[in-house]
Amino acid sequence: MRSPSSTLVLGVALMPIRSSLACSSCYGPTDHVEHVRHVKRMQPEAINATYGPTRALEWGQLNFLHTTDTHGWLEGHLKQANYGADWGDFVTFSTRFKHQAGNMGVDILLVDTGDLHDGAGLSDVTTPDGEISMKLFDQVEYDLLTIGNHELYLADVAYQTLDEISTYWGDKYLTSNAQILNRQTGEWQYIGKTHRYFTTQHGLRIMAFGVLFDFTGNTNVSKVVPAKTMVTQQWFLEALNCPDPVDVFVVLGHNPARPSDETSTFPVVFEAIRAVHPDTPIQFLGGHSHIRDFAVFDSSSTSIESGRYCETLGWVSMSGFDSRNSGYSGIMPGPAGVPNPTRKATQNSTSPFVYSRRYLDWNRRTLEYHAATWYDQSFDYNNGLAASAEITKYREQLNLGDVYGCVPQDYCMTCVPFNSSGNIFPLLADALATAVVNDSRRDIPRYIIANTGSVRFDMYKGPFTYDDQFIVSPFRDSFLYIPEVPYSLANDVLRLLNNAGASQKRNIGVMPVERDICVDPPITHFSLARREGHRGPPVITRRQVVDLVPGYTTKDDFGTDGDDTTHSAIPYYDIPDFFQGEAGFDESGQADVVDVVFVDFIESDVLAILGSSYSANDVSYFIDANFTTQEYLPLYVKSSDIFQAGLPNCTST
Repeated sequence: MRSPSSTLVLGVALMPIRSSLACSSCYGPTDHVEHVRHVKRMQPEAINATYGPTRALEWGQLNFLHTTDTHGWLEGHLKQANYGADWGDFVTFSTRFKHQAGNMGVDILLVDTGDLHDGAGLSDVTTPDGEISMKLFDQVEYDLLTIGNHELYLADVAYQTLDEISTYWGDKYLTSNAQILNRQTGEWQYIGKTHRYFTTQHGLRIMAFGVLFDFTGNTNVSKVVPAKTMVTQQWFLEALNCPDPVDVFVVLGHNPARPSDETSTFPVVFEAIRAVHPDTPIQFLGGHSHIRDFAVFDSSSTSIESGRYCETLGWVSMSGFDSRNSGYSGIMPGPAGVPNPTRKATQNSTSPFVYSRRYLDWNRRTLEYHAATWYDQSFDYNNGLAASAEITKYREQLNLGDVYGCVPQDYCMTCVPFNSSGNIFPLLADALATAVVNDSRRDIPRYIIANTGSVRFDMYKGPFTYDDQFIVSPFRDSFLYIPEVPYSLANDVLRLLNNAGASQKRNIGVMPVERDICVDPPITHFSLARREGHRGPPVITRRQVVDLVPGYTTKDDFGTDGDDTTHSAIPYYDIPDFFQGEAGFDESGQADVVDVVFVDFIESDVLAILGSSYSANDVSYFIDANFTTQEYLPLYVKSSDIFQAGLPNCTST
């Protein structure tokens, strides 16, 4: 197993840190207030959930434990009790579950479906992204993994994926439609393996594929083969017509789980498999859209998606294998002493297969509850404790706990109306106006336009740290500008950008505009895809004797009982694609001319709105190429009286 070494950490000192924010040390800022709260286990700053699950998981003959879109959140959510476990806790939990499966005489597969960085400091502070976090990620004994779009934006990250991730995981790392230029030959090669045929411990013969959605925003040293092309390629046809028997197809992918999602290419793969194998079970494990979801394709095919940011562990179990339809040699009909799956995938299914699904909150209370057995009530293993200790060590060395300011209240992206005081975007508009400044043009009125999709997370009351710089705004988009645009034109740019939708680089399909943490998926999204005649969920009685805290309240094709822990719902309000800060105006809010400042990837959209009188020759950096969307918020926090007022004794209570 690959693990971080002292040599690697010393090497990090030679790497450029991905921040241009007044760093006198290559590990991060040095004159700092360190925020540490001693809490048993997890990370020192983390807090545990106040209550947890009340139902045991249903174990089948074949079980899946699924992660996706972890985005570097290996330290867990230090300010949110629902998701306070760290990666070391998951190392322990997954190890225990593999042991439990062996003791029960059933199979379990650990699966990850990509997007390993761009979201938290532990992964994003190094160059390339993930240089440290990947070594921590590797300490979970995954059985199958695939690539995400965030592994393909930058050439150095794409080659890191080839050289380190794919090399380490070998035939477990599947990239059925993702290729990269070989640096020696100049020819295209697959980043991982196209497919994997293997037999589980208890005799199930599995054919697995790893399929990325039809992503087009990748670096030009990589190539994503459209799914409709992939299913016609010779290797895929040979895999489908393999002379060896296949008991289950497993299709993992950085791909929305729901077949009605226009981004998902799972339906293309489903139809191709069904054309050759009309009855063989197909289990899809998806990602990318950052939601909890479970969808039914047909009577022997289902699909799960397991959230984002180390908030969710997905669980799927299935039974129905016997000597007539498979090579299964484990326990029949299912393991004793635990609940077993009982639901048919469809109302009138004649398939022998039954299923269960669950979405587990990522906290110690949840993990301890499900890991406990009648013969072993303990939790921690040395491998998990060591991983937690490494996370703490690296966070300290990278100065991720350094405090820049004290957030006076919670600011969310979508839980309150867009222009209300508890919404993060009015705050960020003020930050744009205050911190995005060219001193030589300070007195010229300016609009500073950014996109809401580049903001990836809420700000919570309490310390705003170096880590939060990456958590709230992980992307490095430079600020461009067009000088002295007539007010009548400049004043209309934001409205027209929002009406048009503009560039999709940071929008749905490539970079989703996320809903809030823990928000239930939109009901219309699921109701449109519900199958006629699908039976309702069974009646579940939850004996919760605590006040519910806000969190996920998911509705999927199996109903509303998928969330492992019961929560109250969080409101959701729509947000526009773009917002802006305004500075340099007099009290009237008008001017003769205005500098139009905007994030770099919407240059063509802004020029189109301004008309033929403007071209790329009129565009230049407002400050310089190194001042990006990752820099303005910490500068604002450091200079704001509101954010400095709570120091040095800032708390989240």
